[in-house]
Order: sequence, then C-alpha cells, then structure tokens
Amino acid sequence: MKEDYLRIRMSKRRMDKLRLYAQMKDTTMTHIIENFVDSLKIPDIDNNSTVPLPLNPAD
Repeated sequence: MKEDYLRIRMSKRRMDKLRLYAQMKDTTMTHIIENFVDSLKIPDIDNNSTVPLPLNPAD
C-alpha cells in the first residue's frame, strides 16, 4: 500500500489533547485520525443520502 503524508498545524492545546486521547485509548494518533476520516460521510448526488467510502479504496 502506498502511503501519503499529512502535515498540519494545530494549537499545542489540541495536540496535547490528541496525544492524551491516544494514550488513554492505547492507540496511535495516526490511527485516531484515520478512523475519523473513515467515518466521514460523502453525500450521494443522486438521492442526497450519505455513502461511506470503502475502508481500503485500493481494493
């Protein structure tokens, strides 16, 4: 699987919150962000419903 990189700026408060949440859940910050992105719904143009994207678009 080819990986891309994301570089973002956020406040120290938000970064600390993300680190703490990841530590509490015993997971990585990357995993938390990936799960959030996977949960986003994309509107279906035909009937205005939401359609989740496949978990692995390469499949």
